[in-house]
Amino acid sequence: MIEFLFLDLDDTILDFHKAERIAINKTLGEFGLEPTEDVLGRYHLINKAHWEMLERGELTRAEVQWKRFDVLFREFGVVADPHECAVRYMQNLSVGHYFLPGAEETVAYLSQKYRLFLASNGNASVQKGRMTSANLYRFFDQVFVSEEIGHNKPSKAYFDAAFARIPGFDPEKALMVGDSLTSDIKGGNNAGIRTCWVNPGHAPVKPGIHVDFEIEALHQLPALLEKL
Repeated sequence: MIEFLFLDLDDTILDFHKAERIAINKTLGEFGLEPTEDVLGRYHLINKAHWEMLERGELTRAEVQWKRFDVLFREFGVVADPHECAVRYMQNLSVGHYFLPGAEETVAYLSQKYRLFLASNGNASVQKGRMTSANLYRFFDQVFVSEEIGHNKPSKAYFDAAFARIPGFDPEKALMVGDSLTSDIKGGNNAGIRTCWVNPGHAPVKPGIHVDFEIEALHQLPALLEKL
């Protein structure tokens, strides 16, 4: 039986792609780069590569935040300060929230039956702004943001630090739920807890990562949990 539920935030509960697109369009325009589909496509690839470097311990969080813009500006010949752009982007991203279909109702329901913990690699100020806007804090026992906890998913150190803060924690009764194979699911593997992959696009599992359960969207989680 599951008692401790660890939920990712971005693209599990909140629609990060929508929030990101609005924020990046506004930010790039402010720094003299028109957010065409070509530009946005390159940004997404560069951004993904930089976050994966963070997960592998090759970059710090601060480096990810500005280096992705440095690479983008260089590719498109834009003369702008990537550090200033990073700050402005975070400000734009922290404003507002967009729930994925059924996610708010699902989190509210789960909070009545399980102990919920948010597990996020996102920027602390951004996540606080979005969670406050979405009124999500009321559903969670604790919120574990990597920037504050001192380690990033998928490291075992991240989960060990989180587990140590939970009275009566039992890994046999825990489940990590999230959309990222390399962050959420691999993190659960490293931590020795079961995992549930939110996989709306039916992407294939990567070698070396074990998925215990798979759903298309968070609203399917309650039915799954009832069977465990």
